[in-house]
Amino acid sequence: MTRPIPMTNVDRAQLRSFVAEGFEALGLSGEDAGIFADALVFSELRFHPGQGQGVARLRRYQARINAGEVDPRAPLSVVKESAALALADAHNGIGTVAASKAMDLAVAKAKEAGIGTVVVRNSTHYGSSAVHACRALDHGCIGIAFTNAGPEMAPWGGREGATGTNPWAIAAPSDRGFPVVLDIALTTAGKGMMKWLAREGRAMPLDWALTPEGHETDDPEAAMAGALLGIGGHKGYGLAFMTEALTGVLSGGGFGLTPYSEPARMDVSHVLQAIDISWFMDPADYARRMGAFVEMCRSRALRPGFDEILVPGEQEARRVAAKSERGVPLDDAVLADLQALGRELGLKTALDPLGAYAGDRL
Repeated sequence: MTRPIPMTNVDRAQLRSFVAEGFEALGLSGEDAGIFADALVFSELRFHPGQGQGVARLRRYQARINAGEVDPRAPLSVVKESAALALADAHNGIGTVAASKAMDLAVAKAKEAGIGTVVVRNSTHYGSSAVHACRALDHGCIGIAFTNAGPEMAPWGGREGATGTNPWAIAAPSDRGFPVVLDIALTTAGKGMMKWLAREGRAMPLDWALTPEGHETDDPEAAMAGALLGIGGHKGYGLAFMTEALTGVLSGGGFGLTPYSEPARMDVSHVLQAIDISWFMDPADYARRMGAFVEMCRSRALRPGFDEILVPGEQEARRVAAKSERGVPLDDAVLADLQALGRELGLKTALDPLGAYAGDRL
């Protein structure tokens, strides 16, 4: 029997203020706390809570900062740059903040050279890739963001992790009322979703992960200590391998088994890229052309069992609209923990429940 996880709605603006104030209390500057809060609320709005990229990370960063495992005041410094390229060092700071600032630099370079690419080393977990890819959209650019991570994915044919989930995002504007945004890990799923299904008492698909002995399983508890599987079998592993080549190997940072191997130095590397649409055409023309492509895909005949065709980012845009109108649903355990953290930190912003979440789809 499945056990639905109880959820409670909170106000979006209040949630953002609470998280930003919390990060300031943990030592981040006001600017950086705002960047981090915006990123976590962005993820909370767009993604399933089981993916673990949302506001629950406030508590996790309290633990990491208090343990001296991440520097909340670390600068992002440019090691080397040209008109279109930069190599930057995050100095073991907040990865989400470092990547956001790196995308801003990539955008500035794109406005001068047509394209800008910033490679970041010595960083930490940077959250969801869509946060950083979408940052380029407000400047008339296509955004691309990807990163390496801890070695959770088994190489094809192996049963131990060798590469990270190594997520990618590509964000492009359209005239359909929402940007087209691909945001994918290169594993079929992450352990956050496995934990969510375990709490609900549900089985998982067989292509998600292996047991430590290397067997496929639909039991998320049995797979928690095993390695994750790549999307499309050997193809996902190949993409993850080459992502390491473009991030950790190229930056001079950690790769493969190195990232996350030391709690006090994650040694993660990212790539942030912006492409200036106006170098190619009028941005309005591009948006119309993307809109036409969206409709081409939507107009195709449906498979049995499907009632519509979506394009990348469309489901997430619907989540954002629904949660902005009715409130952001938080896992009751996460909400209680955040409220306790607010009391511990003496935050002035409250986190008031709006009522139980009554939706049928997260």
